[in-house]
Amino acid sequence: MTRNERRDEVREILALDTDELVKRSNGQLVLFPTLDEVYDYLAEEMVNEFQKAAAGDEVVSFIMPVGPTQPYRLMAEKINYRQISLKNVRFFFMDEYVDDEKDELIPVTHPLSFRGQIGPLLFDRIRSDLLMPADQIVFPTPENIKDLPRMIEDAGGIEVCYGGIGIHGHVAFNEPGPGVAESNPRILEINEFTRTIDSTRHPGVGGNLENFPRRAITMGMKQCLEARRMLLMTRNETTAFLWANTILRIAALGKPGDDYPVTHARYHKNLQIVSDYGTAEKPRINI
Repeated sequence: MTRNERRDEVREILALDTDELVKRSNGQLVLFPTLDEVYDYLAEEMVNEFQKAAAGDEVVSFIMPVGPTQPYRLMAEKINYRQISLKNVRFFFMDEYVDDEKDELIPVTHPLSFRGQIGPLLFDRIRSDLLMPADQIVFPTPENIKDLPRMIEDAGGIEVCYGGIGIHGHVAFNEPGPGVAESNPRILEINEFTRTIDSTRHPGVGGNLENFPRRAITMGMKQCLEARRMLLMTRNETTAFLWANTILRIAALGKPGDDYPVTHARYHKNLQIVSDYGTAEKPRINI
């Protein structure tokens, strides 16, 4: 797809009323009145999958993000209340930041570390007798990066890939680029669209682009797309910072292309994109 073709497509998509947007998505786009309802829906969907795994006799694998963070408190509460064992659950986390100069993960003590955040967000909130064994919590690392596709295959594949959608359509840190749909786990340079958004929307960072990580390790888009189900979301967290309206619409209706990696999920046999009505509104100015 040429740049001019994408520009024309985006103008057309942004001109649609929300009802028409949902209609054209053929059931792949699910909207809720509030973000609280979005987060509860995501938490409930995840917990229901874990409950199904607990009733079986095999370990079931999921690709998990660390953000959006809001569903994790709800997820922990639901797991504890329903006493759902996670012994039959394996988490392959999507990504982590990498040192700017060398192929090493940032320290777990770094304030942006996903490994450091997930304990307080989720695991520390779940009763210890319900948690999965430690070796069923897998982050991509420079040491296991080449083995991850085989590990996933040996585990029976991914049941559900959960994740957010970035401003340029990245899922995990699968940024726009040639052949992104077939990409495997790797270390990459984070593009400036992503760095700018993340440095301004991450609480407390204050737009510190100079020191925001420039590199990350990520699960490949190939592994995400091969999941038996994909449940993705994006949203504006505040009405003062409206960044997600366009990418939500591109994710729902855009023609698949390497310039917006999430569009490669459009023809996934079991895709659902979740957001709120506010984020789904067409922008006031269609340039």
